[in-house]
Order: sequence, then structure tokens, then C-alpha cells
Amino acid sequence: MQKKLLVIGAEHQDARADLAVSELLEDVTRSGVQKLMLSSAVMRGGRPLSKNDRVAEGDTIEVLLPDPAPMEQAEPENIPLDIVYEDDDLLVVNKPKGMVVHPAPGNYDKTLVNALLYHCGDSLSGINGVIRPGIVHRIDKDTSGLLIVAKNDFSHQNLAAQIKAHSFTREYEAVVYGHLREESGTVEAPLGRHPNDRKKMTVTEKNSRHAITHYQVLEELRGFSYVRLRLETGRTHQIRVHMAYLGHPVAGDVVYGPKKVITSLGGQCLHARTIGFCHPRDGRYIELTSPLPPYFTAFLTRLRNESASSYQ
Repeated sequence: MQKKLLVIGAEHQDARADLAVSELLEDVTRSGVQKLMLSSAVMRGGRPLSKNDRVAEGDTIEVLLPDPAPMEQAEPENIPLDIVYEDDDLLVVNKPKGMVVHPAPGNYDKTLVNALLYHCGDSLSGINGVIRPGIVHRIDKDTSGLLIVAKNDFSHQNLAAQIKAHSFTREYEAVVYGHLREESGTVEAPLGRHPNDRKKMTVTEKNSRHAITHYQVLEELRGFSYVRLRLETGRTHQIRVHMAYLGHPVAGDVVYGPKKVITSLGGQCLHARTIGFCHPRDGRYIELTSPLPPYFTAFLTRLRNESASSYQ
């Protein structure tokens, strides 16, 4: 059983208890909070709260969360990996679009972790448990590109500290809708869970985390822009949400883009192209770059051809 203490802020003054608690607990839905309340697992001042109770700024809410049901250990699968760097401490893989990074409900096999277990055997860090061995950071299922994997806990802790200190280089390239006002700039906007859809993120001041994305326009095309993006922080869906916030969502993004999706892309046109870090063992700086995948180059070629024909 896990115990969490939540402090009610001004934004939830006089809100229903189930709504306030669900918005403060990132991974629990409103209906899930209501179930917890039925079992007296949500309390204020030692007394159980019901869903219709009202909360006030400054209230301390105690939530007892049941331990998650154990998942079976991920199994090795003989899935080819595009490895761009490997040594005794880590490896960097070029993940294809459409591959999930680690097992989760609905995706228990054919993930990057299943492939890593086959390739590395027991040589993966155990910090993130049996479902996410070696995974230091993630990229979305429909984002392609470079991902670093730790082979031992020493490397994992060192690389995670670099990410936390913002000394870890992560550059992406994308095609986004429209033409940006400036050739380069920075989006500094906090990200949190969407209040109506907890699978989505949004720019919000409520229960959010600081997020910074730097962008540079590489090429303007007919109705689109080809851009480079550098992460200063690494929040869930950060690039996709920040670009949509600017009014220039990533092409093919079915979650944050326009309703009429470019289905031929099979997801967002976003590629993690460059990764740079100090090696955890000897401190030398390593920077790796992967070529744009075929889906990306084909889309660029199409847009360039359309742009050229419009000027003829």
C-alpha cells in the first residue's frame, strides 16, 4: 500500500473532492478516485471523504493507493535492432516508427525492451524494474530515432543525472504545419495532464512541470515548415504539445494535430536525430546522429515538389 499526501491549492477551492484528487494524482482517473473513496482510502483529517464533499485551499488529503498488480517479466524476442553505438556500459539504438519502447497494458510483446532482452540478456540496468530494464528515457511509439539504453545501474544513474541537469543533448527534426513567425525561438510553457483527457498533455499552470523547447526553421515548404527542435527539458509529449501550442502542430499527429490527419505518415513526422552525452565511465563526450528515415524523406520530397510546382 502506498500513501500519498496532497495539498489543495487555490485552483481547487470549493471543488468536488473526486475532481480535485483526480487532477492532483497523475495516474488515477476520476472514476478510480471514486472507487478509492468507496473503500475509505481518501481521507481528510483522518475522516473519509466522499466524492460530493467539497475541499478548500490548504486542505491536506491522504490517499492510500493499492500496490499495482505485478506484471509478468518481459520476455526476450528476436527482433532486429538498429544499433548505432554499443560498449560494456550502454548502447544507443535507432528506434523505428511504430515500435513501443516497453511493455504496458495492450502492448506486452514486440517492444524495444523485448528486443533488448534478446540482444543483451541479463546485461541491462534494473533500476526501472522487469518491465523497463535499461530504459533511461523514452520516445513515443510513433516517433522514430535515437534512444540510449543503460547496461548497468551505474550507467543508468549517471545518464539520468545528466538528463536532470539538462546537460544531455537531444535534438529532433520534424515537419510542422504552417510557417513560423520567427526563424528560431524558444517555447517555455509548463505542461500537465489535460483536464478532460488524461492520456493527453496540455499547456497549463495547474499541477504542471516546467518545460522548454528550442526551435529553428530549416526550410519553408508549401503549407509546412521543416524544423529542428532541441529539448532543454524532457516532458511527456513535450515537442508535440509545444508546437501545437504555437499553432504549428507536427504533421501526422493524430492527438494534437488537426482532425484531418495525413494518414500516409502513420503518425507524427518527428525524428529523434541527435543524441549527445558524457560517457558515464570515462566522461568523454559522445554525440550520435541518425539519418532521416524513409517516411520522413519521402514526405519532404513530396512537399518540395509541390512547393516547386507552385512557383512555375
